[in-house]
Amino acid sequence: MVILLAILQIRSYISDMQKYIPRFLTQKISRKLQQNPAVAVIGPRQCGKTTLAKAIISNFEPSVYLDLEKTSDLNKLQDPEAFLTFNADKLICLDEIHRLPDVFPLLRALIDADRRSGRFLLLGSASPALLKQSSESLAGRISYVELTPFVFTEIDDGEGQSTLRHLWLRGGYPLSYLAGEDFESLEWRNDLKRTLLERDIPQLGLNLPAARLDRLLRMCAHLQGQLLNSSKLSESLGISYHTVRSYIDTFEQTFLMRVLEPFSANIKKRLVKSPKIYIRDTGLLHALLDIETQNDLLGHPVYGPSWETFVIENILAVCPDWRASFYRTSAGAEIDLVLEKGSARIAVECKASTAPKLNRGFWNALDDLHIQKAWVAAPVKESYPIKNNIKVAPLRVILDLFLSL
Repeated sequence: MVILLAILQIRSYISDMQKYIPRFLTQKISRKLQQNPAVAVIGPRQCGKTTLAKAIISNFEPSVYLDLEKTSDLNKLQDPEAFLTFNADKLICLDEIHRLPDVFPLLRALIDADRRSGRFLLLGSASPALLKQSSESLAGRISYVELTPFVFTEIDDGEGQSTLRHLWLRGGYPLSYLAGEDFESLEWRNDLKRTLLERDIPQLGLNLPAARLDRLLRMCAHLQGQLLNSSKLSESLGISYHTVRSYIDTFEQTFLMRVLEPFSANIKKRLVKSPKIYIRDTGLLHALLDIETQNDLLGHPVYGPSWETFVIENILAVCPDWRASFYRTSAGAEIDLVLEKGSARIAVECKASTAPKLNRGFWNALDDLHIQKAWVAAPVKESYPIKNNIKVAPLRVILDLFLSL
C-alpha cells in the first residue's frame, strides 16, 4: 500500500510539473496578500493548498516556504522570533500551521510592529474555530480563504459529461482525481481517510478513538443528505448524544462534513429545525460506501444524495459569501439549497436525472419564499426553461452564473 501511494504521488507530481491546474482562488488570495499582513488558506488535507501556495509565492519574491511537517523546516523555527525577524523582508509561507500553534502570538507582535501587507501566508487543515489561538491572536490582522478540492470549472476540459462524471465519482482531491485507474483512486481515498482519523485529527489535539470515528463516518455516509438525528446515532454507537455532536463538530471543523442548517425566518410555516449532513467530497463519500466505478454509483441508493452533495459543494465553493440553507416544512414543501445575499434569494434544486421532474413540494416552497429565480441542477447538456425564471441547467452554467455575480 505504501508503495502504491508513493507511485501515485510521484505520478501526480510529474503531472503537476507538466500541467499545473490553475485554481480559481489564485487571484483572490494574491489580492488579499496585497491588502493584509497575513492571509490564511484553510481547507482539508491534500486538497492542493501547498501547490497553490507555491504558485502564488513565486510571484511574491523574495519569499520563503516552510513545511512544518518536515523536521528540517520545523527545526528552523526552534527560535521562531530570530528566524522570522531575519526574513522580515520576505513573504513567509508556513505550511500546516496547526503544527506550531504557539507561534501565533509572535506573529501578532511582528505584525503590530510592521503592518506591511503580504508578510505571512499560512496554510492549515483546520477551521479558524478549531485553531482558537489563531482567531484570537490574529483577529483584525488576518484574512481567511477556504480552498476546497477541485471545482468543476477548474478541470472542465470541454469533454462535458465525461469530465463531470469523472469528478463526481472520484471527488476533487487532486491525487484521487488524477489517479490512473479507478481502483488506484479508491485506494488512495481509503488511505486518506485512515490518515485523517488516525493521525491528523489527533495532531489537532483531539484525542478521539479512530475506530469509533470511522464507524460514525460510515453511518453518516449512509445517511447522506438526510436530517441529522444525533439521538439515533448515539443509540447505534452506544455513546451519548453530546459525544455524537462533538464528533460531528470535529468532522465539520476538519472539512470532512458539512452541516447544512435549515432555513429560518418568520414565514408562518412549520419549518424543520434539524440540520442536514453531508460528507463534503463525493469521492470520499463513495470510498466510505465501497463505490469504485460509475456503474457502482448508478446502482447505489446514494446516487441521488451524492449528486445533491456534488452540486451543493461546487456551488458553495464559488460563492462562499452567500448564506446557505435548505428549506423544508412539515407539510412537505422543500428546496435543496437556498442562497441569500443582501436582498437576493436564489433557490437550487438538485436532480440526478437527465429528465428531472419536480413535485408539488418544490413549487410550494418557491411560493412560500417568494423566490423569483430558481435553478434545477441536473446532468443535462443544455439549459432550458420550465417556467419564468426557473430553468433546468448543467452545473457548469450555474457555477458560471455565481462566479459572475
